[in-house]
Amino acid sequence: MRGVEGTALLAEHVERADDPKAALAAIRVVGADAFAPYLLAEAVFHPDDAAAVSQSFAVFPPAVSTPDPPPSGPAEPWIVAWRDWATAALLARLTGTQGDGTLAPRPEGAPTDHTDWQRWSVRMSQLSPLALPALDGPVHAAARAAPLALARGATRAVLRRDFPTATRIVRWLALLHAEGVRLPLDPVPLVEHLRLHGGGPRLALDAAIARRLLGLEAP
Repeated sequence: MRGVEGTALLAEHVERADDPKAALAAIRVVGADAFAPYLLAEAVFHPDDAAAVSQSFAVFPPAVSTPDPPPSGPAEPWIVAWRDWATAALLARLTGTQGDGTLAPRPEGAPTDHTDWQRWSVRMSQLSPLALPALDGPVHAAARAAPLALARGATRAVLRRDFPTATRIVRWLALLHAEGVRLPLDPVPLVEHLRLHGGGPRLALDAAIARRLLGLEAP
């Protein structure tokens, strides 16, 4: 998120790795969040980085989505397909190419049944890499339609000391806040509370993205 300054950060990660294939796998795992410095910190996207992301898709093809989110049971293929779409869509946006479905088509459906807010908020947490300002779609519409369910889910996760899940849900609240959506709680003290608890690099990245969305860190 800091100090990119024109460097081809993703490409350099692959070039310097002892195992380039593992480095490409890491890009696929981080997914859309690999673009966070370019979306939130005013870094300049480098063509070599675009090539690294495209190569990661070539080595590790996108997931095949199920037509709709399953009402119960494992949703992993559908979740991964949405994440793959987000990465492909942002790559297309940052490179100025057309057709964000070239590398990964957009899945059908979205988790809209927020009446079961416990299960719904967990599923939205799994889709947190989509909580970036340059993306929009059915998942984002679902988040905008249910800020109370997101707030309940984040609060429940904090009370259960499940800080990684809480931080992922807070990313959605931070995005809604940035869009001007009225929220039932103030996400600022919540994300600061979660940041102080730590929990590894993944939580730190989610918290940093949320803080940028809330304007707590200057670009």
